[in-house]
Amino acid sequence: MFDCIKEAQGSIKQEGISFKGGHMKKVLILSLACVLVFGFMLSCAKKVEKTPPPPPPQVKEQPQVEKVEEPAPPKEPELTEEEIFMRKSLEEINQEVPLQMIHFDFDRYFIRDDAKSVLETNSSWLKKWDSVQVLIEGHCDERGTEEYNLALGEKRAKSTFDYLVSLGVSPDRIKTISYGKSQSLDPGHNEMAWAKNRRAQFTIIAK
Repeated sequence: MFDCIKEAQGSIKQEGISFKGGHMKKVLILSLACVLVFGFMLSCAKKVEKTPPPPPPQVKEQPQVEKVEEPAPPKEPELTEEEIFMRKSLEEINQEVPLQMIHFDFDRYFIRDDAKSVLETNSSWLKKWDSVQVLIEGHCDERGTEEYNLALGEKRAKSTFDYLVSLGVSPDRIKTISYGKSQSLDPGHNEMAWAKNRRAQFTIIAK
């Protein structure tokens, strides 16, 4: 760039160029060209210069937090068998059917041999839960009059009551009722249905 300017000055001195005429135009064009080249070189130099990248941000080391385990919730105390029983409703207890029914022969109210073992099991349960009160229901099949079957149902309930008392169950805990033929288990009209309906059935009424 400076060589161009010096060359232009030398031309002026050697030839005694005045500010008039074609030589002056030549000098001006040469000078302008030199200026343009110089400006281009400066712009290129600026482009070449790269701004250094900023330093990476310093990461602060996080303090380690000690993990504290939460204590396990206290376990509820296990309920005893008696507590579980006492929490149940009468409906729940009766749905479990802890006392099994017994059956009778036609027009009879005495305790059959197959019913005795059932009543012995029932008496053991009643002795275990000695606060329970029970209702014995006497039932009959559909044959006979309503009055006759009510009386027969009462005899069946009473014979069941007496047998439980003989096994050591307090009579104060037992009540009886007769439904005669009004509450059949099986609506059939044959011997199989009648045998099911001749029964003494137990309902827990208090605990």
